[in-house]
Amino acid sequence: MGFPTHRPRRLRQTPALRRLVAETRLHPAELILPAFVREGLSEPSPIQAMPGVVQHTMDSLRRAAAEAAELGLGGIMLFGVPEERDAEGSASLDPEGVLNAGIRAVREEVGDSLVVMSDVCLDEFTDHGHCGVLDAEGRVDNDATLEIYGRMAVAQAEAGAHVLGPSGMMDGQVGVIRQALDAAGRQDVAILAYAAKYASPFYGPFREAVDSQLKGDRRTYQMDAANRREALVEVELDLEEGADMLMVKPAMSYLDILADVAAMSPVPVAAYQISGEYSMIEAAAANGWIDRRASILESVLGIRRAGANMVLTYWAPEIAGWLKES
Repeated sequence: MGFPTHRPRRLRQTPALRRLVAETRLHPAELILPAFVREGLSEPSPIQAMPGVVQHTMDSLRRAAAEAAELGLGGIMLFGVPEERDAEGSASLDPEGVLNAGIRAVREEVGDSLVVMSDVCLDEFTDHGHCGVLDAEGRVDNDATLEIYGRMAVAQAEAGAHVLGPSGMMDGQVGVIRQALDAAGRQDVAILAYAAKYASPFYGPFREAVDSQLKGDRRTYQMDAANRREALVEVELDLEEGADMLMVKPAMSYLDILADVAAMSPVPVAAYQISGEYSMIEAAAANGWIDRRASILESVLGIRRAGANMVLTYWAPEIAGWLKES
């Protein structure tokens, strides 16, 4: 008697069988919607490089958050686009500034039915587009930036954010933010640390989304695409400083990093399916080269399969709708 043949294939014969033995599944609660709110808009403004994504007004942001909650999404991650910028990104600290106002508006709309997250970074607020303040030689000043991050984090917590996402890749940012929150009596606010954030050309469409003023790149503080082990060093540092969750960004080109982090992390792990990943699939689908729905679902499933507990994706509402249909 020989070895049994066709064993794996027998479990692929019908959709019901494939569904029964699926090792990874998608659920709306695992999806987080990134959303942009722009100061001074009278109506939502389409982002040309990201078909289907807009810069929101406060009213349309409220509606998007309400829809996300109704669909059962896990959360919404907010980014603010101010009208005025300066070298220190001072609008980020204004309690009435666009991001803090957006956080308050969303919390008023959804309460605790949706996890409200916010970006703790200066790149949207500085007139030079870097994630921190610059020194006299034009280099990012890590420690001066940390002082602002601490104040920015408290302002966002007071505005109502449940979770803060420091994304600037400054050394020590998680520890400084945790200390600032605790000193302000906001031990209840969690930190989603962008622990392994790589310098990537796939951020391109995001630059339009936040009207970035950046000239040059961020390679002196974001990670080098060539490095894998270094990501675990960054992760361990953020865990020591008090990170409640970890982020790997981008997702698509860094699934090995995501798998490494997921294998060793004692806390939940997120991955960000970034603007360039979104735009490539949308462009290919618009040209009829790929099946749009199947490609979207496979791309997000791959991120979950690699170990992400949650995925930030601009398709979150659409995917949730599809999942409810199935």
